[in-house]
Amino acid sequence: MSVLTIVARIETNKDHVELVKSELLKLIAPTRKEQGCLQYDLHQDNQRPEVFVFYERWESKALLETHLASAHITAYLKATAGAVESFVISEMTKLA
Repeated sequence: MSVLTIVARIETNKDHVELVKSELLKLIAPTRKEQGCLQYDLHQDNQRPEVFVFYERWESKALLETHLASAHITAYLKATAGAVESFVISEMTKLA
């Protein structure tokens, strides 16, 4: 099995940090219960609190895509509309 690693970087508007943080935290419990989720950890930058990073590991790209189409991701996107400046998902493969 080839595990897919995801690094998702979310940068909020500085006046919406707490809103986005609370919405991101809501994603953790349901996502960790999803089929194929091996790891789903949220981090916040110590120097720039408006920057968040998810470090994720998934069994497959198909299961990641199911996650991205889930009701809790849809609810997050609706709740944070206009509050996020950038959202970048990097799909990665572990080399060593």
